Amino acid sequence: MVPNEQPRVRLIFTALLFVLLLASLDQTIVSTALPTIVGDLGGISHLSWVVTAYLLAATITGPLYGKLGDLYGRKKVLQSAIVVFLVGSVLCGLAQSMAQLIAFRALQGLGAGGLMVVTLAVVGDIIPPRERGRYQGYFGAVFGVSTVVGPLLGGFFVDNLSWRWIFYVNLPVGAIALSIIAVAFHTREVHTRHAMDYLGAALLAGSLASVVLFTSLGGTTWAWGSPQIIALIVASIVLTPLFVLAEARAAEPILPLSLFRNHTFSVTSAVGFIVGFALFGAITYLPLYLQVTKGSSPTVSGLQLVPLMAGVLVTSILSGQLITKLGRYRVFPIVGTALVAVAMLLLSRLEVGTSVWVAAGFAVVLGLGLGMVMQVLVLAVQNAVDRSVMGVATSGSTMFRQIGGSIGVALFGTIFASRVHVELAQRLPAGTRVPKVINPEGIKHLPPRAHVAFQEAFAAALHPVFLTAAGVSVLAFVLTWLLREVPLKIGAQPEVMTPPGDPESVAA
Repeated sequence: MVPNEQPRVRLIFTALLFVLLLASLDQTIVSTALPTIVGDLGGISHLSWVVTAYLLAATITGPLYGKLGDLYGRKKVLQSAIVVFLVGSVLCGLAQSMAQLIAFRALQGLGAGGLMVVTLAVVGDIIPPRERGRYQGYFGAVFGVSTVVGPLLGGFFVDNLSWRWIFYVNLPVGAIALSIIAVAFHTREVHTRHAMDYLGAALLAGSLASVVLFTSLGGTTWAWGSPQIIALIVASIVLTPLFVLAEARAAEPILPLSLFRNHTFSVTSAVGFIVGFALFGAITYLPLYLQVTKGSSPTVSGLQLVPLMAGVLVTSILSGQLITKLGRYRVFPIVGTALVAVAMLLLSRLEVGTSVWVAAGFAVVLGLGLGMVMQVLVLAVQNAVDRSVMGVATSGSTMFRQIGGSIGVALFGTIFASRVHVELAQRLPAGTRVPKVINPEGIKHLPPRAHVAFQEAFAAALHPVFLTAAGVSVLAFVLTWLLREVPLKIGAQPEVMTPPGDPESVAA
């Protein structure tokens, strides 16, 4: 990277931070607002779908964006993804029913899949692997900050404006990112004709959708033995091998099967899947504990998650700096997943009488662990593959984390919903009239005995959620020991950010 490229690269990196902030913020910003949204629009049985629809759409489109970026250059693909995301954001803010909100969240997710994947791939293009740890550390910090700032902003808007502003706030941030990318990000146009793997994309989308749908709806909306659930299970079993077969025969596959012969890609994908499963599933329901069991307002419950953000911020930046200095990364996911498992186990012990400070301490441990894992996995993958497949390798690695997140949110939603009904049946005084819409504000106005019963039931229903998250986190810890230490390259042939026609510019 030539010296006069540094200011332009820093400007592009700033825009990429904004883009990643958009995508990651909207995974969590709805969490503290969900109870209020349900109270406004109804449909508590579909609560988890507000998160799941977003994650599922982002998961399905991620590999397609990765391939498009490899084939046609990342600038136009990234700009298109931002526009789709912002349109979805506006429509979410205008939604008048739970069905509309879920549909528009899916549209948001269609754009978000490109924001995450293309952003991470661009960093792989412009920054040498040895230096990339520092930059990926900042990305990890943004992801961690959004995990907590999202619920905090959501709570603030609910308390002071309207839950609809959790979507409108994306517009100025997205506009800034679009402007910087349009001005500073220049690549030579690519005119080579390519054969897109539409069949593979369709089969992958069908397979992922089937898995998440039967995981989410089984045992709640439909019985496990119902024709609908059986059809979804059969579809996932049939479509997955068909996708593998299609990829083996495709001229330019969406997800080349050769990537799975890469040891680093396989291990990091498995670890990412499990960490995503535990993280998104558990974090979605933590604000419920704070609002219902501890009686916190949406804003206060967001503030009570700040220790989690602090933990992620510290270890994301510190691990990135150490990786750049030492050239080694393997130890960080090992230590990180161990801390995540310990934190989930501690969270499973939360009770009505647990001090907020104790809960904050548990959150710090979780944050410290997460900061050592997420972006280090992406760094390891990008360091282990050829630049020609940088986009699909990045999208593949991200896809497995998102699949885990989608399934985690859906499965934990099923566990929580089924358990809370059992707990309420055991604890509510006889003859208590349960409100049709259950939200924190409504629970506060119940008679004292019923109020206490709801607090205890919600706390007890969260125990199996966090215990399950702890169990899968232990599995992730075991798998991280299989990760090999591949020396980080010092040099790279970056995708240069010089204007078209400059002798230094190269094809995207």
